[in-house]
Amino acid sequence: MRLEGPLQSWGFEDRFSRRKTGSLPTKSALIGLCCAALGVGRGSEGEKMWLKRLNKLECLVINTRESHLQPMRRMEDFHTVQNTRTADGKIKETHITHRTFLNDASFAAILSGDEGTLNELKAALADPVWGIWLGRKACIPSAPVLVGIFETEDAALKQVLHGGSLAAFIHQREVYSFADGTDTFMDTPLTFADPREFSPRRVKLVRNTGQS
Repeated sequence: MRLEGPLQSWGFEDRFSRRKTGSLPTKSALIGLCCAALGVGRGSEGEKMWLKRLNKLECLVINTRESHLQPMRRMEDFHTVQNTRTADGKIKETHITHRTFLNDASFAAILSGDEGTLNELKAALADPVWGIWLGRKACIPSAPVLVGIFETEDAALKQVLHGGSLAAFIHQREVYSFADGTDTFMDTPLTFADPREFSPRRVKLVRNTGQS
């Protein structure tokens, strides 16, 4: 998948008034994007089935921004929301939240796994049932999200990195041993219905080594 747009916001640690963005897309947001493309309703039986299938896919995300003249930046926006609950359980009529976005970001995401699942995702991303966005609804893609399906990860990397080496880009992939990882995120979705539920996922972040 190609993830490009003037605004992106990959929420994590979203609590109360401060809504942060990660520096790389989260797996839960990517799965949410796929569910929207598939037309899967929150809390539905279809969601239960699809989350089981989508959570099994391995996820590699890459920061593909190469330009030093227009680097990725962060911005903060203010939103007024209604009917929020206070710490003592009362309802507050209006409340200001702080939301962080990425400007001029460019990412690639490679999902690997079951061929049947990937083929269904390809069809959905090519003709999505519902609108898809880059983390939040205000973040509309500026390029088609679907790149294609490839036989190997190397073939996919050749396409999204235009022949460049993965080692030259900041990237993050899933690992299945705690010792092999560098961080743990609660971004494996169990349900997107309210209240949302997530389980932990171990990842390894690799920074740019300067190779080409």
